[in-house]
Amino acid sequence: MQFAKARELPSQRTLNYRKWFRNFRLKTILILIVIPGAILFLAPFFWMVSTSLKDPKMVFLMPPQWIPNPIHWDNYYRAMTRLPFEHYAFNTVEITVLCLIGHLITASMVAYGFARLRFPGRDVLFILLISTIMLPSQVTLIPTFLIFHALGWVDTFKPLIVPDWLGGVPFTVFLLRQFIATIPIELDEAAKIEGASYFDIYRLIILPLIKPALAAVSIFVFLWNWNDFFYAVIYINSQTNWTLQLALNAIRRNKNDVYFVEMEIIMAASIVVMLPCLIIFFAAQRFFIQGIVFTGVKA
Repeated sequence: MQFAKARELPSQRTLNYRKWFRNFRLKTILILIVIPGAILFLAPFFWMVSTSLKDPKMVFLMPPQWIPNPIHWDNYYRAMTRLPFEHYAFNTVEITVLCLIGHLITASMVAYGFARLRFPGRDVLFILLISTIMLPSQVTLIPTFLIFHALGWVDTFKPLIVPDWLGGVPFTVFLLRQFIATIPIELDEAAKIEGASYFDIYRLIILPLIKPALAAVSIFVFLWNWNDFFYAVIYINSQTNWTLQLALNAIRRNKNDVYFVEMEIIMAASIVVMLPCLIIFFAAQRFFIQGIVFTGVKA
């Protein structure tokens, strides 16, 4: 018996070695695929950082000079002092924070209604809501502009903020609804037995359990509003109401009535404007991934 077990040990070791080698080979192949892809996607960012530190004469050299020599840190000072960026940053923060709060509150309420409440035509309304994702925003641009113009909201922040307080966008409603569907319905039934209302269930049970999905939605909403140029350039006219994206578009130097681009200044300003997006994404990355992974899993 002992001799038979001794003969089996090398065979088991061989199987373990083959399994380890197979996993190692698979990981190696994945790494060899991911690394070139990462370099490809990060190359524009590296070029942006490099350009922001270059002398103007070195920006358009071919082949490009990836490591600037000498390094011009003063490009960042020139970029930030060319326009009152602190005022535009305050405008952008005000719009983004108000949109974020409204989006999280109203979109989560709508998603809770579609996931938990039973009413006639619920599924039809949800399909209709999701189908609007395929509708380009340019199609509804003119009617929406006419409505806001009739309300006297043009050249104010209201056209950029109010829509986020009306249920958000279909994608975030879908994301939250799918996440709420993963929460056991027994929690709602137990709360109803204790006398909790639908709003109490939403406030005390659903919201604490969907924090990962709310984090994912927060990142999306923050990036959409912080980087929004399309709607800002349509609804905002006066320079005092500019956002950071409109300010970036205005960093051009007028020479003999001809606008020309100082690429190193634009890249320096773009990096400063982009920093909050990077910080928030990496700070909430764990919740973001968890919210995306769990979305769509049936309860």
